[in-house]
Amino acid sequence: MSSSFVKSLVGGAVLLAAPVAFAGSSTTIPAFNAAIATARTAASPGGTTILRSEMASAVDHFLYDDSVVDAAERTYLGDRINDLPFNVGVTASAKKYLIDFHELNDGATTYAPLWLEPMPQTPAELYGASGPLAYASTIVEGYIPNGQGVANQFTLNYKARAVFPEHDVRNFFPTTPREVVAKLSARMESGTASPDEVDGALALISQISRNSNRLYIAGWYCREYCGGGGSGSTAGYIIAAVSTDRRFVRMVNVRDWSE
Repeated sequence: MSSSFVKSLVGGAVLLAAPVAFAGSSTTIPAFNAAIATARTAASPGGTTILRSEMASAVDHFLYDDSVVDAAERTYLGDRINDLPFNVGVTASAKKYLIDFHELNDGATTYAPLWLEPMPQTPAELYGASGPLAYASTIVEGYIPNGQGVANQFTLNYKARAVFPEHDVRNFFPTTPREVVAKLSARMESGTASPDEVDGALALISQISRNSNRLYIAGWYCREYCGGGGSGSTAGYIIAAVSTDRRFVRMVNVRDWSE
């Protein structure tokens, strides 16, 4: 892993640990508006059209300050969803990111009773192929009892940390099947996954998210003595697929680097 990547991970950990007093809607809303204004300029990647990547860059400001979307921030984002002038020039995929982010960060301050357990088959059996991806994967799934809440940022983050306690799990962000394929196809610690592994992993993930299209991803970093990574530092990501009713969750944890 490059030193710059390590620095970014460590920097992210420091940022997430920053006191809430240093952040809030008074800073995040202006930052969001500034990013949107930039995205509307002709010189931006999408020209005057706002792309998904540009919306994500703007919306993510609401988590980068203190890892929490507070009531004022959530209300402001909710108003943008139904604001016709704001939505002029916003692509459908960009609008979906905004909606998905708002739903994921629903303001919950307690976690729902989501019980995650390892799946009985090995990753290779579940993917239908063996290789670097299967070797680096840990897969868990479970559900929230009916009437006891839904999967949201607070629940996913809390339970990911509980199931993988050695990991410093970051916040979850909305993602898409295409982005998931790109992530799974990227080189990892023991090589690059075969197309069969990637297809199998995506199929496993899509079994849960399918009609809901609720896919989320979070990065993680472990400094030492990490599960499956020996005694050194390890990094990776968790893809969470959530069912239509937001009660069933499958998490695919991939270790993509270790030393």
